[in-house]
Amino acid sequence: MSVALAILTFVVSATAAARSTWSPCGRSMLSTITPMGERGRRGHYTSTAAFFVLGSLVGGAALGAAAVVVALGFAALGLPALATGLTAALASFLVAASDAHIAGFELPIHRRQVNERWLDTFRPWFYGFGFGGQIGSGFATYITTAALYLLFVMAALSASPAVALGAGLLFGLVRGASVLLARHVTSPEALRALHRRLQRLDPTASRLTVLVEVAVGLALLAVAWLPALVMVVLTLLVVRLVQALIRRAPAASAN
Repeated sequence: MSVALAILTFVVSATAAARSTWSPCGRSMLSTITPMGERGRRGHYTSTAAFFVLGSLVGGAALGAAAVVVALGFAALGLPALATGLTAALASFLVAASDAHIAGFELPIHRRQVNERWLDTFRPWFYGFGFGGQIGSGFATYITTAALYLLFVMAALSASPAVALGAGLLFGLVRGASVLLARHVTSPEALRALHRRLQRLDPTASRLTVLVEVAVGLALLAVAWLPALVMVVLTLLVVRLVQALIRRAPAASAN
């Protein structure tokens, strides 16, 4: 279970970060940190984007560090693999229901955005790093998908500090790298074209996120019950073998 849970935690981490590109904050960054925007503020896009990614990594590290603390608690509890798998699976289905808005159900979300006044107050490296740090931490700005909650829960349930920290760093990296989508925005028309593409892809990204959450839940259930399933199959095979031997025994005696 530990290996499967670790792999699926990283899958959820990347999915949550990618889906967060469509958040109001994500779209705002793709309108703000662009070659056109940085040129207007006498900055350099490459430098500001690099600080944004770095800040997002630091934010992801903070997210991972928080998960590490909880993971250590679960490690001390020593929960059985079956209980861990079923808990993570239940969480997966819960967030899938939230993201799919089934029967109007939705987990609480945070609607805070970054302070864009920083653009007029601070140097490009500072607001790039600051914006990235807030967005990379996941919970400091607008939460677009409940997969972020699932990331934290699974990282904690892994009971592994390495997995928890790694999942946070992966989230921060993918989240920060989204700013590179704006690397060709050198004109207003290019900016409008980018946002039109994002708008078209939004429903697809939403459906794929829910699909990943459901798939992760099913995979967790399969892994959690696999040992029991193997035992049942082996038991049935042994019973059939014994029955076959018993039927052959009288025939051998008669001969």
